[in-house]
Amino acid sequence: MSVWSDEEALARQEKLQIALVDTQIWSMKTGHKVCILFEGRDAAGKDGAIKRITEVLSVRKTRVIALPKPTEFDRGAWWFQRYVGQLPTAGDWVLFNRSWYNRAGVERVMGFSRPEEQETFIHDVPAFESMLVRSGITLIKLWLDISRDEQKERLDARRSDPLKRLKVSELDAVAQEKWGDYSQARDDMLKRSHHEHGPWTCVATDSKKKARENILRHVITELACPELSAKVAAPDPDVVFSYDAVIEGRRTLEK
Repeated sequence: MSVWSDEEALARQEKLQIALVDTQIWSMKTGHKVCILFEGRDAAGKDGAIKRITEVLSVRKTRVIALPKPTEFDRGAWWFQRYVGQLPTAGDWVLFNRSWYNRAGVERVMGFSRPEEQETFIHDVPAFESMLVRSGITLIKLWLDISRDEQKERLDARRSDPLKRLKVSELDAVAQEKWGDYSQARDDMLKRSHHEHGPWTCVATDSKKKARENILRHVITELACPELSAKVAAPDPDVVFSYDAVIEGRRTLEK
């Protein structure tokens, strides 16, 4: 039987989710503030990965933030202002399904903001994130990477499945058309916002089961609950890897 059969994968997922629950209990007791950013192309698996984390956690101490497009007020305010109020307090976990990095991704590709606004954002974001970390927030930044063929297959499946209609957006139609533009925006964003207090971790997501399991492993090991740090194996480096590996030429992202 393959270790990636449904039975094997579900058994490992259950053990990891138990460890995740124990980690949250520990973080609630110690007052840890946890902020996890999920970024990536359309259909890269953000929703599914977030669900595997949140479905077993405390509904009172866990929030998923997926903000709508900016209002007129948001467009006239400091860019980070709409996100600051969503940040975790002591003992809370906050997961952003897309985050302040919209300004360097979809807004850049689709022209939803001016180039000077995008440049201000990418210049300021390391300082902003450093302040968050110094305030006691554990910041985990995930880039979910997907191949062009796999993205097309998933987007086509969305459109044909009535249960997935809520996932279909007007931006899906240009995800493949502007693939190269999104690649360039991703590369510039990761390179310029990968820093000491906010490093990027990349996740290969063409296999949903592998990606979800290894994201769970990464989150648990990053939070480093003393009772669990030696019990949960580190993620598979072929699935989850630091952006440092890309900078050093040891890994590549989908082009």
